[in-house]
Amino acid sequence: MLGHTMDGFPADLEDDLYRSFQSAVTQALTIAAMAAALVAGVASFLISRRVVAPVRQMMQASQRIAEGRYDERVIVPGNIAAGDLDELGELALRFNQMAARLELTENMRRQLIGDITHELRTPLTTIKGSMEGLIDGVLPGNEETYQQVYREADRLARLVNDLQELSRVEAGAYELKRRAVPVVHLAAAVVDRLGRQYNDQGVRLELDIPNGLPPTWVDEDRIGQVLLNLVGNALQHTPEGGRVEISARNTGGEVQIAVTDTGAGISAEHLPHLFTRFYRVDKSRSRGMGGSGIGLTIARHLVEAHGGRIWAESQGLSRGSTFAFTLPVAPINSPTL
Repeated sequence: MLGHTMDGFPADLEDDLYRSFQSAVTQALTIAAMAAALVAGVASFLISRRVVAPVRQMMQASQRIAEGRYDERVIVPGNIAAGDLDELGELALRFNQMAARLELTENMRRQLIGDITHELRTPLTTIKGSMEGLIDGVLPGNEETYQQVYREADRLARLVNDLQELSRVEAGAYELKRRAVPVVHLAAAVVDRLGRQYNDQGVRLELDIPNGLPPTWVDEDRIGQVLLNLVGNALQHTPEGGRVEISARNTGGEVQIAVTDTGAGISAEHLPHLFTRFYRVDKSRSRGMGGSGIGLTIARHLVEAHGGRIWAESQGLSRGSTFAFTLPVAPINSPTL
């Protein structure tokens, strides 16, 4: 006789139903696990392509850049605005920007080495040729020959000193000794240094500095070096009968100093590059006058170290030029001269 459960169902039938249910659940779980594993595998593959592959590409590019191949770039998704890139796209964009800056720096380093080599070679060649001429008896051992050798040696020394100064100011390896300095004091020091040269060349040097101008908060020696460089350059490019003016005005929180000449002028295409080291508008004339081509670069660094800015303006060739820079006004009750 068949047993019955309390609910009236046969016991064997209930056992069969339970086993069938258990088998169905087990099968469903197995299928679900296999589907989950498949989805996980596909997702892992897609993530690997989307995340791991770009990271690996950047690692490989970084290694090549470390070996000196600064033209390396990684792929950034195209036709997507920079603001719409995901994190990996943004990282790739920043990586390429870093690589571009490194490449630019390397090109500038190579250009600098080439420029320095060229600048050093010119006086050295002249000195060597003169000495060989003296040794072979081709050149006479008179004052003129010795003066030529001395001028080239002096030019070489100035170039070395300028390079040392440029290295210090670019590295910020100096301390500014600030105090309140009237602009008229800075201008008077330049007039004392260069006044005789201006007289000898027949160029007028004039001042236009109004009374009541607030003193500047500067390192007197450093800014004096800047002003001396600008006024000296103006003399080199202003013909006899011309005029150079040092002017100043209060622009509200800053004092603007300008050196204006009636000389050769500067073409518009040269203006953005004047403060780049070794850049010359007229290479032959500048070398003949002994310029190193880095004086304006030093001036820019010194002015910017004071929190100011420096720029050049010109209406074109034969229409003169103006070099101007700004300096902070001295705080109230600051130490003065």
